[in-house]
Amino acid sequence: MRIIVVGAGAVGLASAYRLARSGCDVTVVDARRAGSAATHGNAAKIALAESGPVPAPGVILQGLKWMLKPDSPLYVKPSLAPGFVKFMLTMARHCTARDFRQGLQATLRLAEGTMDLLDDWTRDGIAFEMHKAGVLLAFETRERYEEQCASLDVFERFGMVPEHLHQDAVRDREPVLNDRIRHGLYFPDDRQVEPDSLTQGLLKRSQELGVEIHEHTPVRRFLRRGDAVTGVLTDKGEFSGDSLLLAAGVWTGRMSRALGVPLPIRPGKGYSVDYSPAPVPLRTPLTLEDARVAVTPLNGFLRLAGTMEFGGLEETVNPRRVAAIKQAAADSLTGWDDPPGEDAPWAGLRPMTPDGLPVIGRLSPLSNVYVASGHGMLGLTLAPATAELVTEAITRQRLPAPAEVLSPRRFTRR
Repeated sequence: MRIIVVGAGAVGLASAYRLARSGCDVTVVDARRAGSAATHGNAAKIALAESGPVPAPGVILQGLKWMLKPDSPLYVKPSLAPGFVKFMLTMARHCTARDFRQGLQATLRLAEGTMDLLDDWTRDGIAFEMHKAGVLLAFETRERYEEQCASLDVFERFGMVPEHLHQDAVRDREPVLNDRIRHGLYFPDDRQVEPDSLTQGLLKRSQELGVEIHEHTPVRRFLRRGDAVTGVLTDKGEFSGDSLLLAAGVWTGRMSRALGVPLPIRPGKGYSVDYSPAPVPLRTPLTLEDARVAVTPLNGFLRLAGTMEFGGLEETVNPRRVAAIKQAAADSLTGWDDPPGEDAPWAGLRPMTPDGLPVIGRLSPLSNVYVASGHGMLGLTLAPATAELVTEAITRQRLPAPAEVLSPRRFTRR
């Protein structure tokens, strides 16, 4: 079976690798360099402890309060474009406690075997930087801590039981934190993966399995016969296949629209900035929850990442938002004093859906087109499990029943 995968980020490459291991003949095309979009600058976390959907109780009200603050953790750029307004209104309808808990359960169910899959990847010869340091969710306010605790029963049903820390106990766990941080939840099982190393590892192993990788190869047109796509036309010619997988991140929405089945996948811009060497001797990966900023130590450097900005497809860096991320570190970390070694800040577009869940499965009514996108801030986290689902969907023509909630059909029913 010949498969064309459009997109060479974490999800696309993981899917290509898994399909090749199942015996498929796989070709990957990407308009850019592999792994250079949202995958490159993410928080470098396998973030099971932070896998709640973006639509959550209170998010819309908080977003409205923050609309006049371009440096806030969540910023909605005002727009009257019909598609944008419809997306935001649909997201608002999902900002309920019931939808949030159901979405969290769906995400944790999808990610349940992630750590085992990552270990399988390393045993199969995929080399990448990975740490097993857990994560500490750090809170300034009791209110934010209790808000997080409200969903801990869902995590615990999946075997994720955090250590509750208060006052000095938080700093015993991570001495770099100052006394501004009063509460913490430490999840021991979360991991950290340096994304560029994962991209290179997946590329190398996929090519060993016979996968063709075509970077800087934008898709110009889909070739069709009836309800099937027979290939893609690119700047490097035509590529034909028996099935097509759209794993192009935020650009998947445009591609599905070109195929006549539009999906509501829109950009949520995020930012990161790296410091080499690490400015502080952080031993535990953190998320500064009140500011929504991740602080991830990696080999030879430290990464700050955060913010969510709903707007258009532009990837320009807003200095005010970068400054807010850096200020969060300065406010909470002892010894953070205008550190040297700062790299150029990065901004990238995460593929968001209005219900906060990824879109995985066949793009009905097309007979041989599949989708793996809409992972939001969890592309790195959910890539291994998504690859398993995609392979089952394409090679066995089915999705496991628990994954039906992720199917594109929830957006395409008429």
